Amino acid sequence: MMTLLIVSQVLLFAAIVALVLVVLALARQIGILHERIAPIGQQQPQRGLEVGQTIPRITMRTLDGAPFPVGERLAAGTIRMLLFVGADCPVCKRVLPIALDVARERGLEPVLVGDGAVPELAALRDRLALGEVPFVTGVELGLVLQVSRLPTLVLLDDNGTILARDVVNTRRQVEALLPTVTGHSAAA
Repeated sequence: MMTLLIVSQVLLFAAIVALVLVVLALARQIGILHERIAPIGQQQPQRGLEVGQTIPRITMRTLDGAPFPVGERLAAGTIRMLLFVGADCPVCKRVLPIALDVARERGLEPVLVGDGAVPELAALRDRLALGEVPFVTGVELGLVLQVSRLPTLVLLDDNGTILARDVVNTRRQVEALLPTVTGHSAAA
């Protein structure tokens, strides 16, 4: 009988130790989540180039290191879709195939502008099989346009003029930017 009592006490002690460790792990996770979602107050929007302005010619680099000019004159009637994405952005990973599908449907020229380390962006490109879509990196274009949130979609006409610009999270938001493009194409 005494051995049964000792065994039950040892098991009870082990269960208490396990519960203490679980509570400590949960407290740590709650602290991490609290830091991530802490209110930061009202933020002033940063001003970059607005719709109707022309972006300067900037030479970006592809993930393979080749030069890729942005803002240069394109073939007449061409509309370039710049999509700013991050390798660690879960919304970007969800929106990216949607935006590329819409670009294919509407005859737009997609260009992905990556934020983050080149190896992580290359892994994203490979995982989503984006071999034919230009994927550039560099901070210059993001600074000129003052892109502060991802994923941001910017539409440029054949002169490098900004037709539309906004943060997008769904197919509906991507398509909502396109009526202005359709109207612009008809006017051209």
